[in-house]
Amino acid sequence: MGKKHIPLYKIVAADSRSPRDGRFIESVGHYNPHTEPVLLTFKETRVLYWLNNGAQPTETVKSLLKKEGLMMKYRLSKTKLSAEKIEEKINQFNADKPAKLARAKARKARQKETKAKKAEAKTEESK
Repeated sequence: MGKKHIPLYKIVAADSRSPRDGRFIESVGHYNPHTEPVLLTFKETRVLYWLNNGAQPTETVKSLLKKEGLMMKYRLSKTKLSAEKIEEKINQFNADKPAKLARAKARKARQKETKAKKAEAKTEESK
C-alpha cells in the first residue's frame, strides 16, 4: 500500500500457501514507518486469536508485536497467571516504553556522532 517510495504496510493473517501480495484471510493491523513516532495499529483481540490458533508471524511482524507488547501478552496468557497480574505486567511494560525509546534515540545519536568523528579522523589522515 502507499505511494511510490513511501510504502505503508498492512499486517494480515494469510495462508502460507498464498502468494505474498495475494489473498489473505483477515487484516489485523497497519504499519506506517514514515511518521514520527512510527504509526503502528493492531486489532489486539484478532492478533491474539490468530496466535492462539497457531499463526506464525514473520520476523518483522514478530518484532512489531514485541514493541507493542502483544507477544508478551500472548506468552503471559499461556501461563497460569491471573488476568489481573497479566494486565499489571502489560501496564508496567507500557509505562516503561517511553524511557526505552529515549534510550534508543540517545544510543543512535551517540553512534552517529562516533561515525562522524571516525570519518573526520580518516579525512584528516588522508591529507
